[in-house]
Amino acid sequence: MLKKTLEDVLSEKESEELFSAFDQVGDIIIIRIPDALLSKKEIIGKKLLEQVKTAKSVFYQASSVEGDFRTRDLEILAGENKTETEYKEFGCRFIVDVEKAFFSPRLSTERDRIADLVQEGETVINMFGGVGMFSIIAAKRKKCTVYNIDINPIAAKLCEKNIELNKLAGKVISIHGDATKIVEEKLQDKGDRVLMLLPERSDEFLDSAILAAKNDGIIHYYSHIHADDKSKASKLSEKHYSEITPVKSNILDSKIVRAVGPRYYQTVIDVRITK
Repeated sequence: MLKKTLEDVLSEKESEELFSAFDQVGDIIIIRIPDALLSKKEIIGKKLLEQVKTAKSVFYQASSVEGDFRTRDLEILAGENKTETEYKEFGCRFIVDVEKAFFSPRLSTERDRIADLVQEGETVINMFGGVGMFSIIAAKRKKCTVYNIDINPIAAKLCEKNIELNKLAGKVISIHGDATKIVEEKLQDKGDRVLMLLPERSDEFLDSAILAAKNDGIIHYYSHIHADDKSKASKLSEKHYSEITPVKSNILDSKIVRAVGPRYYQTVIDVRITK
């Protein structure tokens, strides 16, 4: 779609260099542009704003997601210079800030999967919950209690807003703070299910996830895995988890969540632990 939209402003060679997709979050478009085409970024932005009628802003992603707060630098290319917007998914409404708090529309399939797995009456601990996407979608469908933890104060505040925006069957509790400390102080052995949605640092927080889970609880362990053969990525993540876990674990399922780079994948393993 992106290449077709820009075919009258880019040469065929330039079009081949451009990424084939962009993210649209509410009325905001976020685009990644190869270095070779940065000189044309304003033209690209204006053309996109003209063609995508539901968009009010086009931003260039100037940095990757970085730091404890999981934020990124965005540069306005066209339209309104605002990074907050409303996003809808699976019957829920969310206020998100695409620059100041982590959010990815590319995780919608995984959010749907987790919400279906959550059972009535469960206590779920979402250790890196961001603006509350996974937590609220689950609590919309099931009468569960979800602790949504995030160290980013803006993400925690947005989660509070999003809880108010949605009529939930269950309950979401937004907690601002470091997940390790919150688990140690308040949530030891509380979770029927623990989400570890920080794939680049999962090994660092595995002990905290185990501490948060009940005996016989389930942990959803996300990681980034390099695999020359895509079909082997989930098995490689299972092998890695089995090598580092300090507790008996029964692997229930594993899968690729999404590609995050050439031969590089975000994976998830669902494990039931015995403490």
